[in-house]
Amino acid sequence: MKWYYGMDMIRLVSRGLAPAALLGLLALSSLVLRAADGDSLSGGMGRAYLGFGALPPEGASKPSHPRDGELYRGLSKYIPNERVIVPYGLEVGFGKTTHILFPAAVRYVDLGSTDIIAGQAEDAVNVLRVKSSVRGFAGETNLSVVCEDGAFYSFNVRYAEEPRKLSVEMQDFLSSSLSGGGRLPSNRMEVRLRELGRESPTLVGLIMRTIHQNDRRTVKHLGARQFGLRLLLRGLYAHNGLLYFHLRLDNSTHAPYDIDLISFRVIDRVVAKRVATQELSLQPLRMYNGVLRVEGKSTVRTVLAFDQFTLADGKQLEISLYERGGGRRLAFLVQQEDLQHAAAIGDLRLEFR
Repeated sequence: MKWYYGMDMIRLVSRGLAPAALLGLLALSSLVLRAADGDSLSGGMGRAYLGFGALPPEGASKPSHPRDGELYRGLSKYIPNERVIVPYGLEVGFGKTTHILFPAAVRYVDLGSTDIIAGQAEDAVNVLRVKSSVRGFAGETNLSVVCEDGAFYSFNVRYAEEPRKLSVEMQDFLSSSLSGGGRLPSNRMEVRLRELGRESPTLVGLIMRTIHQNDRRTVKHLGARQFGLRLLLRGLYAHNGLLYFHLRLDNSTHAPYDIDLISFRVIDRVVAKRVATQELSLQPLRMYNGVLRVEGKSTVRTVLAFDQFTLADGKQLEISLYERGGGRRLAFLVQQEDLQHAAAIGDLRLEFR
């Protein structure tokens, strides 16, 4: 059986009717026709039911209504399963807090409903705490998280009086993929971050990791030595609008060196007396293997990524290392000629296919 409504029905039953009958038919405010499959409508009405607000005969099938998730307005294209990010299952409680540890800093959090609350742990940018704001809420809600490395995480969240997993560590998909053969999933998508421009966050992380692991010294004339410490620029690379600085700090003393900050400043090459100077501080977009302390008789290396920049005439880049709670400061200068000779990332062998 099939139901037709309104003008569709009029077009079907108007065959063979006189003009007067058609006028009467158009005057009907609600018109319903049920036609059995195979009934002929020419030369007669066949099995037709007309009337104001007509109801289908007893036992007739009713039009089916779309189930949840099947109702769309306008043209829609089906989303294949391989394009769906499968969410993790997460239990939260009212009297206990669930902590999720991510491999990178959390940049964005979205809650599906007010039944749950979430927030970053103080001074821990990669830890998210989640709990229920309503005791025993029914059904499920969801939680979405975007991290600094471009990874997107999705969770289906439900209430549990006693959550079974209160501390969850999310996997670093880059580490797991490389350790498993150097391949990322072919259908993997990632979030693009504004500060990295056209560059992929995953590729930036991979480049920094490769620079650190290869430990090649492509720059041999820039550095500073003092107080039994040595600060070197071991490599300078350029790729897709970003500059990568590879630094090494050697501590030949027995006293540890606590790092306060690494400063990158664009300063004047020559400063005349009684002349106002303008200094520009540069902030790194990413840092790989950032350390806070260099133990005695040890060496550490770190890689920093910056927006690509150039130095105008009379300007130079000063790289300084400051000690926390101490006076041991190391600094050296980088010229525009050094930036121009930055190596290409293509010279590195990235384990990324």
